[in-house]
Amino acid sequence: MKNKNALLANNDPFLRDLLLFCTVARRSSFVAGATELGISPAHVSKRIAMLEESLGVKLFNRTTRRVNITADGEAAFLWAQKILEDVEGMVEALSGLKGEPRGVLRLATSLRLGRDYVSPVLSLLRQRHPGLEVWLELLDRRVDLIGENFDIDLRVGEVHEPHLIAHKIAESYRMLCAAPSYLARRGQPRTLADLAQHDCLLFRERELGFGVWRLSGPNGEETVKVTGPMASNHSDVVRQWAHEGHGVIMASVWDAAPSIRAGKLVRVLSAYQQSADVWAVTAARSSGSAKVKLCIDFLKEQLAEGPHALDTRL
Repeated sequence: MKNKNALLANNDPFLRDLLLFCTVARRSSFVAGATELGISPAHVSKRIAMLEESLGVKLFNRTTRRVNITADGEAAFLWAQKILEDVEGMVEALSGLKGEPRGVLRLATSLRLGRDYVSPVLSLLRQRHPGLEVWLELLDRRVDLIGENFDIDLRVGEVHEPHLIAHKIAESYRMLCAAPSYLARRGQPRTLADLAQHDCLLFRERELGFGVWRLSGPNGEETVKVTGPMASNHSDVVRQWAHEGHGVIMASVWDAAPSIRAGKLVRVLSAYQQSADVWAVTAARSSGSAKVKLCIDFLKEQLAEGPHALDTRL
């Protein structure tokens, strides 16, 4: 009871320690947790030790390279997440009564979409709603919204997980293109099957199968197995290789549009395309959040209609 009373009497540091604990638990690293929160690893270690003493349990097993959460730590993590969510929900509800959303918004998306389109929108959102704190993480993978504590994951392509809620942000598609120099050397493919005989530059997007292209055309959806001499997990690299005439690429229209306008690329097999709509994905627990709803509506407005709209005019 003594520990409980002390925690209640001094709840601000306790809540900060819970946040720190959850961050370390998600990252499985004191160093990574410290980097995310902008504090020193030594301070993290000290506060975790104090939290363990206050709770009377060991939260992590520490090694020289990694920290692993204990069974008690797993139980504490579930409680800590709920406590922090309840506190954040209370603050958000009360601020909502005043008409101004507040709190931290954590978003994840892919590098190119985040850098070129989402980040300018979030900058404008922050200018209009200064009570919001925005964290945007650019990743080449889909995130675990609950486990990694993200509010929104912005994705290109269909959302298949039944436990997640998908909000369409903008319509878009992927198309095939190549440099004029490549087509002059190798000729134009006439059918989708012809691509199997061409050099195709492979890029693994977050949800895209590697080396298998599925596109919709005059005969419905068709699949072709493609190969090529060069591949990368970075769209800028693959697009530059295409500029230099190394092969055919499949790219989102908003990704390839500047190159096509500049004459560096031209469309190939223009009757074929692959749906690549942009979706904001949320967990059920955060779908009713006022700040999350505000952000999703703002992304829809800006990316579908506003000055940063995804370019689908080609």
